[in-house]
Amino acid sequence: MSGALEGIVVIALEQAVAAPVATVRLADAGARVIKLERPEGDFSRSYDDCVFGQSTYFVWINRGKESCRVDLKKPDDLALVQRMLAKADIFVQNLAPGATRRLGIGSEELRARHPGLIVCDISGYTAGTAMHERKAYDLLIQAETGLAFVTGSEGSGANRVGISICDVATGHAAYEAILEALLLRARTGKGSHIQISLFDTIADYMNVPYLTRRYGGREPRRLGLAHPSIAPYGAFHFVDGDIVIAVQSESEWKTLCEDVLNDALLARDPRFDSNVKRTRNREALDTTLQAQFDGKTMDEMTKRLDKARIAYGRISTVSDLMKHESAHILPVETPEGVAEVLAPPAIVDGGRAKLGRVPALGEHDAALRKEFAP
Repeated sequence: MSGALEGIVVIALEQAVAAPVATVRLADAGARVIKLERPEGDFSRSYDDCVFGQSTYFVWINRGKESCRVDLKKPDDLALVQRMLAKADIFVQNLAPGATRRLGIGSEELRARHPGLIVCDISGYTAGTAMHERKAYDLLIQAETGLAFVTGSEGSGANRVGISICDVATGHAAYEAILEALLLRARTGKGSHIQISLFDTIADYMNVPYLTRRYGGREPRRLGLAHPSIAPYGAFHFVDGDIVIAVQSESEWKTLCEDVLNDALLARDPRFDSNVKRTRNREALDTTLQAQFDGKTMDEMTKRLDKARIAYGRISTVSDLMKHESAHILPVETPEGVAEVLAPPAIVDGGRAKLGRVPALGEHDAALRKEFAP
């Protein structure tokens, strides 16, 4: 499968997670991504050493890129980057706010010289605000946006989402915006200046809790493995494990009661005869349902749920994910051996993208310096 972005050149002055997530998607789509690293390397290279002595983060989000070390304090290296940018279609960077401007490669200067260039600046906080120049990392944004406040269980206090969701979501938001900018450039010939922040990305994701508080007048509760607006939609315990059951409509509620629980009267219980009432009486509802599940096995109940077409999901460990029949694994070549990663989600014309090689630090220094020599 040929890449949709073949022929597109991306210069990535990036580190950590958010920007590399955006550029790895561009690389997966066939773009040439030149990753500019500080002399000691992107610090995400040393986050851990789980993959043959290499970082899990780096292996995951830096495949298919070329690595070139640059010291932007040196005029010759800065000139090299300028020459690269003159031939680029896209420039993605997540240095400290204002750093590229002080180096003479800020968006305003670059686009004045290269009108077709797409520049994507990724920051922690929103451009133009007092907090824009503050350092920001994933967990800090989870705290600042209120995401940590709505995560976890009642009485547990604020909790971190279990992955670097702010970084990952921001990288995908940047990727989407870059693709839109490419489409616009195809029509107009003009590039774009994209500004993406971790805060804005997660604030957008927080719209349901925000609207609940602003117009519903109440702070959302931390509900653990339960949905704040739908019931029953949460975790239930069986003899040999736990599953999450989800009911999305009144007809499904009726089906659950009659065909799975064999309790038609429950469907007409005045406490539970609409989703609003079920949500309002969630504790009583969950207690009633759990009583129906006590002593039953997962196999017994999942067969009933499958037959009734009621949605559910087993509560799995990462070890369970490794063996899951829906998990698709792809090989990625690294400097220390071939690793296996969970595949990117898109299947196009029946196929998945072939994943590129993870570069060693400075692997392409000589070739790139020769290619972009003055």
